[in-house]
Amino acid sequence: MTASDVRDWDPGDGRISTPSTTRAPAWSADAPSWPAPALPPLAPDRDQATGDWSEVVEHFREGLVVCDADGVVRHVSPVAERLLPEVVPGEPLAASGVPGLGEGVPGNFTHHDRRLTARQVPLSAGRCCWYVEDVTESVSRADALLAERARSAFLAVVGDKLGNPLHPDRAAAAVVRLAVPTLAEVAVLVLAPRAGRARWWRATRVDDEAPMVDSGVLTGGTLPPAIADGLTGVEPHTVDWLVEQAVDAGWLPGLTGVDSTARVVPLPGRDTPVGVLLVARRSSRWYDEDDVELIRAFAARAGAALTTAQLYRDQAEVADTLQASLLPVEPTETAGVQWGTAYRPAQAGLRIGGDFYGSHRLADGGSVFFLGDVSGKGVEAAVFTGQLRQCLQALHRVESHPGRLLRLLNDALFETTQANGQGRFATIVLGVARPQRDGGVTLTMAGGGHLPPLVLRGSGEVEAVPLRGMLIGVVPDPRVGEVTVRLAPGETCLLYSDGVTEARGGRRGDEQFGAERLVTAVTGCQRMPAPALAERVEQVTCDWLGQGDHDDIAVLALRAVSPGGRGARHLHAVPTPTTADEQRMSPA
Repeated sequence: MTASDVRDWDPGDGRISTPSTTRAPAWSADAPSWPAPALPPLAPDRDQATGDWSEVVEHFREGLVVCDADGVVRHVSPVAERLLPEVVPGEPLAASGVPGLGEGVPGNFTHHDRRLTARQVPLSAGRCCWYVEDVTESVSRADALLAERARSAFLAVVGDKLGNPLHPDRAAAAVVRLAVPTLAEVAVLVLAPRAGRARWWRATRVDDEAPMVDSGVLTGGTLPPAIADGLTGVEPHTVDWLVEQAVDAGWLPGLTGVDSTARVVPLPGRDTPVGVLLVARRSSRWYDEDDVELIRAFAARAGAALTTAQLYRDQAEVADTLQASLLPVEPTETAGVQWGTAYRPAQAGLRIGGDFYGSHRLADGGSVFFLGDVSGKGVEAAVFTGQLRQCLQALHRVESHPGRLLRLLNDALFETTQANGQGRFATIVLGVARPQRDGGVTLTMAGGGHLPPLVLRGSGEVEAVPLRGMLIGVVPDPRVGEVTVRLAPGETCLLYSDGVTEARGGRRGDEQFGAERLVTAVTGCQRMPAPALAERVEQVTCDWLGQGDHDDIAVLALRAVSPGGRGARHLHAVPTPTTADEQRMSPA
């Protein structure tokens, strides 16, 4: 039963009446409704009636203070006595000095560390009754619920914002930016030292503007003691000296050690903390236990984001290093030989593939050169390519004859593929170039199942070198073809992978480029420098492909030039196709 069930009660005569006015709503919507108890019958005995109603009023949730027309307190219920000890019967209510019990005064107030709500109901003959209710618990529950919702919403935003950065610097800047102003007025993140240096980021907020972020570097020996302890996983419990250390480090602009409070929390990593978060704000907003728990939850999410970003960075560095080691290496300079190369992997994002080329200088002034293609595409093909190139780099030191060198290479690859059960193979053209005194070059080439090279003669004629052979790495003793070709000064030998001739495009998009179109494309290009010729072959192939998928494309051009000669400095005009079939080299 609530006091509102008894609207007009005079403890002097024991009578009760219900006014027609509607009850004002309670201050808290969370207050439960109490069922009205059955009222005892009015007794003819005045004292008995008064006693009965006193017992009923004692069980009201609200306290009652009844005042006469002059504002003098006539009755105070037991609940009101507990809530308002200053209110004394027989004295004016105004003399009690209780806030919220006056005309025009808001009915919600704090008294003796309790949250109270008061409302006044007029009675007959100018009297009034004050209903006073303790809503401390309901208000505390509502405040706690709102605070928990705010913390959950904040952590949800943090998780969303920190789920994107994959670079440690961007992730660190996002961490300190998110910490201000919810957790601090100044937030400083110090990452674990790397190579003796510790990077730090700081976010500060001035007025209501967006946080400003800056950063710096410290050596491991100049870290504040609290930060150094935090990097070991220890959360400092003595917080009064944290601000002084942060001020001495120059990290807290606008804050002093007198009016500020700070906390230091490690950011969890894989094995050791990935960093330390320092948060600071004015002491008017002291960090209570709920604040510290929120900071720890924030630090856990920040640590996970930074750990992921650093792991991604480390993996990217390893991938870049491996990619650099697997990329085709430009041929070494050789007197009397001009090299030209072009390379386009099937998966452009990887930058590596299964085609390869290169050269190694010999002690007698000649050079071992090669161009090949391994089975497959992508990373696995590139790894196999790296193994093959390493074998060539080692074997050419003990054998320079192309046929015998190719057989040694086959033995090494066959043993590797059999041991690993990979079943991989390669095609290759391997040769030795030896410059001659007249400016020409003698090429001795061995074939391992690769496409035959082309020779651009000085007369403009294009010859296909009749070079045959079996795949490398398939059988123990393959048949290897050998041929010797002499290049006169200014003549070029062109090696290419099947990514050129098997490129599918044209008007229908499914027609192979083919060897005939390749010959047509290089006819008349005998005066082109080797780099320009290789670039032209790549360009006409890509034009034929349009935007279609393709295999790895590799081109190696070897041009005979006079030793010490500068060679041509201009490109010879490319002849115009004359037949309808040749014109189809350009995609529709």
